[in-house]
Amino acid sequence: MTSSPTLIADQVPADSAGVREIGFEMPERYNASRILFDNLAAGRGDALALTGPAGTRTYAELCADAARWGHGFASLGLARGDRILMFLDDTPAYPAAFFGAVRAGFVPLLINTLTPPDLLQFYLADSGARVAVADAEFTARFDAVACAGTELARLIVVNGAPAAHAVGHTLQADDWLRGFPAELAEADTHRNEMAFWMYSSGSTGRPKGIVHLQHDMAYTDAAFGRPVLGLKPGDICFSVPKMFFAYGFGNSVTFPFAAGAATLLLPGQPKPEAIFAALGRFRPTVFFGLPTLYTALTKADGARGADFSSLRLALSAAEVLSAEVFNAWKALSGLEIVEGLGSTEVLHIYLSNRVTAKKLGSAGLRVPGYEVMLRDKDGREVSDGEEGILWVRGDSNTPLYWNRPDKTAETIRDGGWIYTGDRFVRDGDGFHFFRGRADDLIKISGQWVYPLEVELCLAEHPAVRECAVLALELPDRRMTLKAIVVLNDRDAEPEAATRVLQDYVKDKLLPYKYPRQVVFVDELPKTGTGKIDRQRLLKL
Repeated sequence: MTSSPTLIADQVPADSAGVREIGFEMPERYNASRILFDNLAAGRGDALALTGPAGTRTYAELCADAARWGHGFASLGLARGDRILMFLDDTPAYPAAFFGAVRAGFVPLLINTLTPPDLLQFYLADSGARVAVADAEFTARFDAVACAGTELARLIVVNGAPAAHAVGHTLQADDWLRGFPAELAEADTHRNEMAFWMYSSGSTGRPKGIVHLQHDMAYTDAAFGRPVLGLKPGDICFSVPKMFFAYGFGNSVTFPFAAGAATLLLPGQPKPEAIFAALGRFRPTVFFGLPTLYTALTKADGARGADFSSLRLALSAAEVLSAEVFNAWKALSGLEIVEGLGSTEVLHIYLSNRVTAKKLGSAGLRVPGYEVMLRDKDGREVSDGEEGILWVRGDSNTPLYWNRPDKTAETIRDGGWIYTGDRFVRDGDGFHFFRGRADDLIKISGQWVYPLEVELCLAEHPAVRECAVLALELPDRRMTLKAIVVLNDRDAEPEAATRVLQDYVKDKLLPYKYPRQVVFVDELPKTGTGKIDRQRLLKL
């Protein structure tokens, strides 16, 4: 493993347009745990911070839990900046352990709980983490394969007992934490020290460790949380995407705690029946989902009987929202979905529609605090109506990928700009419309085709529950399109349904764009973040 200082120089100029626009000021010495602990100074110790089936916590209780975690980590002999791998579901233990680690000067890694042992081994080895925290149900992943060649010395287990074959010296959190103090002074960290990492999904090559700094959470709140969400004490945020996902982390941690609001945590698989039950029982006011989730909810048994009356706002990100899903959710809940776009590298959303300013099918307007531009492949900035690749800059941008100078140079450009690789068109009103990835254009019958365009077309057909369209290379090296489709009528005759869908694409788009192959499945595979798992689709 290579070493790197925990203090990282500014990548985005301190006087950049985005920083000036939102008037963001940050003291040189700053610790990100203030997002939570400042609620005590504000007199909100008795206010609700967490609710849900796994239990409730006031701000005072959550801060006390975090302090014990921080003392506990320090007792293990960790040094400032050492990494702690967190393999946790959304229960009160997660924010407590996270903020305890950050407050004590350590660096938590937020890891997808669907990670198999061989990939877990990569995360442990790449980060050099000597301590991990895991829910009891996940400890079986920490086997001989996962721990081989790593520095892992302690596995701290929450919410139960570890699996019998978990490797390493285990500690059960409840007993272990009981003896530590309920107060902890913050580590004297610089605003530009490492605070936490997330890993990319690894859809192309090895996952990349995305480093975020102490001030990044506060910046996303100043840019997106306050002006777009407008949270206040008394609000309850319910993010179905999990905390290990950058989108879910902002929704469940940064924004509610920065505003003195509360978070509803739902552990386990986000099945529609569990979501409906949580909505009725815990009465959240702001709901965060993904297009695939909204699709599942609107078409689930029990949807018509669910109680959405507590909600004032519903948001979506990560994938393009179709008109069908937007309209179905509005008919069901009475709310229009506010769609946005962000990335793990930027930590949260930098393009977003608003309640009062939206265009269906767009990723939205530039979020204040972020500079965005569209450039062609030669680096020339393009005008409204022209297609270009999106570049984004804001003070929450990651400065680097851990141990990946090649990927850092490829993505993070001079002046702190991030090259997203996403193609967009901006209209005259400033709304951005996604046109696919820079590298997913394929040629069929001598004509260029974007698979996403065909996917969005199919998704609008009333017979389609959800779908994905992929490029497929034939044995003779020609390219074609393959559609994987979930139908509303599972008993439909496949050949007839194929012809109907192919004819629909030919009519709505152009004849050469129709998918030559159509495969029907009962369910599309999903990643841990709720997105369609396109890598697994390639194997169908």
